[in-house]
This record gives sequence, structure tokens and C-alpha cells, in this order.
Amino acid sequence: MQKQIKSALISVFYKDNLENIVKKLGEQGVTIYSTGGTQKFIEDLGVSCVAVENLTAYPSILGGRVKTLHPKVFGGILARRDNPQDLEQLAQYEIPELDLVIVDLYPFEETVKSTKEEQAIIEKIDIGGVSLIRAAGKNYKDVVIVASKDQYADLEKVLTDNKGATSLEDRRAFAAKAFEVCANYDVAISQYFLNNEPAAYFQVSAPQGQIMRYGENPHQKGVFYGNLSEIFNKLHGKELSYNNLVDVDAACQLIQEFKDITFAVIKHTNVCGVASRATLKEAWDAALAGDKESAFGGVLVCNTIVDKVTAESISEIFFEILIAPGFAADALEVLQAKKNRILLEQKAPVVTPNVYKNVLNGVLLQGNDKGNFQDWNDVGAKPATPEEKADLTFANIVCKHLKSNAIALVKNQQLIGKGCGQTSRIDALRHAIEKAKQFSFDLRGAAMASDAFFPFDDCVRIAHAEGIVSIIQPGGSVRDNDSITYCKENDMVMVMTGMRHFKH
Repeated sequence: MQKQIKSALISVFYKDNLENIVKKLGEQGVTIYSTGGTQKFIEDLGVSCVAVENLTAYPSILGGRVKTLHPKVFGGILARRDNPQDLEQLAQYEIPELDLVIVDLYPFEETVKSTKEEQAIIEKIDIGGVSLIRAAGKNYKDVVIVASKDQYADLEKVLTDNKGATSLEDRRAFAAKAFEVCANYDVAISQYFLNNEPAAYFQVSAPQGQIMRYGENPHQKGVFYGNLSEIFNKLHGKELSYNNLVDVDAACQLIQEFKDITFAVIKHTNVCGVASRATLKEAWDAALAGDKESAFGGVLVCNTIVDKVTAESISEIFFEILIAPGFAADALEVLQAKKNRILLEQKAPVVTPNVYKNVLNGVLLQGNDKGNFQDWNDVGAKPATPEEKADLTFANIVCKHLKSNAIALVKNQQLIGKGCGQTSRIDALRHAIEKAKQFSFDLRGAAMASDAFFPFDDCVRIAHAEGIVSIIQPGGSVRDNDSITYCKENDMVMVMTGMRHFKH
């Protein structure tokens, strides 16, 4: 059912790209009602406008907190045009019908990001705007609601193509987007007041960034909700896929743990190579050496600017994505030689306070695994030397980012073997040893990390037989003493952290 827009209420915080709409409404003879700064904006364009105060016979009061909250405004929005009693009351109380409402909301989320001053934040909780949106959305059969500057282009198209007439489908579509705006706004306010405390309802809201070509597999749909541009400048390459984003997140979460110059290679969210060195080229060489096979088609990440020498070396292998805090101009020229290669300049950390997983028709929520140690408890034959402590710390970080059951073998701050996603811890260790030997690493003097405790001393015995001299693990087994005793009897270092790192 087509309806002609004859009257409009416009009251917005953001006036960007509103000019063409206002002029078009003026050309089409639409009566416009407005408030404060928006009214001035409209009149400065040479378009006539009726002040809401003239309609309600009340001024804007309480410092602007109350402007549009009045029956003469909401009556004109909520009146059902096919209801004779509603129309009689409009006439009785001299309330004009309002066919179009253009309103946005105070920038609450932006204010939370920019200040910690509570009163400034509270003042950006919109009342009138949300009420107008809900009222107009509820009465979408008769009213068009535009609740965000992101919808201005859609409205302008309707005004241009249909000369101000809208279909029921148009109005319902605008209403759907408007209620999404309100829902996102309410979640942001709720989360501010909760201040990371547990909520009675599962509340998450993020902007829709893009529809993926597909999910993990071509037969699955995929959508990314979020704002990648807040974290990255995409400098080159093809569109990021669902699987790309999963691996990029894993890569960023890992590299944030290191302060020294570090390079890492990620494959299917697991670390397959990582090393810290004095130069980036040396870190890359050592990371690649950890598992040259798995690095093929992987996601690469480092924590310092990529130079030309490193770029030339990286370019010798096939990889999907390279993430770095910056690229030298000549390095970028080298890396851009392959058109599909994705280059991401990371400009902000990845901040994920919570982790979500859908299970059993519901959602599991947990805090992110931010820690590495609860304690540093030397329980073996002797305390760790500074060199051993560096390798154990490195191994513990790497192990934290491997899928459980996980074992990481490290030597000279280089991952030389890993076992991950195994159904037993001893299988994870066997896999790690096999990987190290596959690439001709000498395990003598290496450090070993386990994401969870050893239920028996079998892993400790196997490690010792291969020449591994130091072990880090959370402890907590009823048979911890078996492993501790073996280490003491065989002059091995064992550190217990008191912090498990399961990752499923």
C-alpha cells in the first residue's frame, strides 16, 4: 500500500548527508517539524520549518532533556490512519499526522570510549530519540522511520524514485533497521552499567561488517559482525574469508604476548612456528624453520615493522596473510607483487574480554585467558637458570595458544616441536618430538611446556630420554609427586605455575 509523505519530524545529532533529503522534502511540499540545532540547519538551507515548541506549546526544558516527549508529537506518530477513533482524537486535540520521522541517538558508545566522566556519559543516554524510534517503528504501517545517518541514502532513493511515496515493504524495512539501532544502543548502555559483571541475559551487539562468501566450508553461510577498520589498515590483497578472520584473530592474540622482536606462523589457529630474535629477519628464519611444511599457506604475524630484507625472504614461500604494525615502503613494494596476498597493518590491539561458544541451544561465556602464571614454583632438582626461565616462559605462552591437549618444545626462544589437539597428553608429546626430529632439531637442552598437569610421570620420562632438561606445567594432579620426584632424581628443572591453559 503506497503512502505519500506529507509531513516529517526531523531531530538529529548528526547532520552529515542530510542536506539533500531536507531540500527534496521541501521541494515536495512536505511540512517539516524540527528542534534546536536541526531546525537551524534546515532553515539555513532555505527550507521552511515548524518548531516543535510551536506544536506542543512547551519549550525545550531541563537542559534539553525534554523536547519531543509530548502527546502532540507522539499522537501524530502513533495514530492509526485506518482507525476512525484515532483520527477523531487527532482532530479533537489538533494533532497533525506525522508520516516521516528522521531521528538518531546521542553518541553513547563514542562518549564511553572518549571519557571516563560518568555525568558526561549519562547525559548521552538518549530518551526522546529512542521513544520516537519505537513509536514510529511500531506504527510502520503508516509511518516511515529513519533512525540512523546510515539510512539516509536509502531514504533519498525512495524520495527520488517514488516522489515521496513509500510502500508497506519500504516502511517495514526501515522499521526493522530502526529497531536494530535501538537494540544495539540498549545493549551498549546495559554493558556500561554492568561493568563486566555477569548479566541475566546474553547481550552482545556489534555492527555488521560484511557478509562472507561462505563460512568454514562452501555450504555454510558466514557473516562477520565487527569493525575491522578499527584494528587494521588493509593494504593489499583479496577479500578476507571466514577462515582467514579466525586465523588472523589467533595470530593477533598470540603476538600480543611477546615484547621482544618476534615472528610467528599460524595454521588453522595453531602456532606452527614462532621465534624471538635480535632482528626480524632472524626471527622469521627461525619461525619458518620450526615447521616449513605447515607454513605453506599460513598466516604470518610479527610485532615490528617489516623491512625489505625480511619481505624478500618471506616472499619465497606461499602465504595467505601477513600482519605487522607497519611496512617499509620498499618492503611493501616487494610484498605487493602477488595480487591475492593479504597485507594487514595492525594499528590497535585485539581486545576480547569475553569468549563465546554456542552449545546445546545456548551460549557459553567465559573471560579471555589473559594470564600465564599464577606462581613460579621451582619444584624440580634445581631452580631454572635465566636462560631456562626465558625458554620456559616462551614455551608456556606458545602452549597456551595451542589446542588441547598441547605440548610445546622450545629451545633458544624458538618453537622446535609441538603437539596439539590430541586426545592424550602423551600423544601430544610424541607428536611434538616427532615434529622436532622431522626438521632435525636437537632436543638436548630444550624446554617443554604442557597446557595442563601430567597425570603420571610418563611424559617427564619420555622428555628426559630425549634430552629435554626443563619443564613447565600448571600442576594440580594427585600424582604430581611422581613427576617431581623423577625430576629431582634426574637433575631436571620443573616449574609449576598453578594456571592451566585448556583451549578447546
